[in-house]
Amino acid sequence: MSEVTQSVSELIAQLGKLPGIGRKSAERLAYHILRMHKDEALALAEAIRNVKQNVRHCRVCYNLAEQELCAICLDQRRKQDLLCVVEQPRDLLALEQAGVYDGLYHVLLGRIAPLDGIGPEQLTIDALVRRVREGAFKEVIMATNPTVEGDGTALYISNLLREFPVRISRLARGVTPGSVLEFANKEILADALAGRQEF
Repeated sequence: MSEVTQSVSELIAQLGKLPGIGRKSAERLAYHILRMHKDEALALAEAIRNVKQNVRHCRVCYNLAEQELCAICLDQRRKQDLLCVVEQPRDLLALEQAGVYDGLYHVLLGRIAPLDGIGPEQLTIDALVRRVREGAFKEVIMATNPTVEGDGTALYISNLLREFPVRISRLARGVTPGSVLEFANKEILADALAGRQEF
């Protein structure tokens, strides 16, 4: 790419590695960053640096946190006997924004997807089983995405949890099959949580 400087080429190449960003979008973003005020651009760079240095997974639920425990695990006002299992932190965020759930969470950090080489051992399923075994949960809500992999993951986990005296439920199908929680609106998520059923 001889028509641009090495620094601009590198920025375009790095932006192009982001999901959903093709070559043209990467170029537009790079030139937008070049037009930004220097302070704004450096603030963006610092925000990226801070996220990579400070954010980790909560040692209990695997949500995003900047300490050992996330804000949800630290909140004693939440129902300590209700556990909602989600695939990713962004799914947890979607449920929290709906404002209708006040229990605890467990983030799997993915879903079982054999075709992608992802098995149960690469997720936080062992930690989930340990939490249910050692905790006082009355209900575990399977809130994996309504996809083939999400349903398969929920079924796999529910079979592991059957030996424990805990109700296992699944989100009602207010969430459209094939969609992801991150993009569902507040009303759909509220209906899905309220209408959850035995799994």
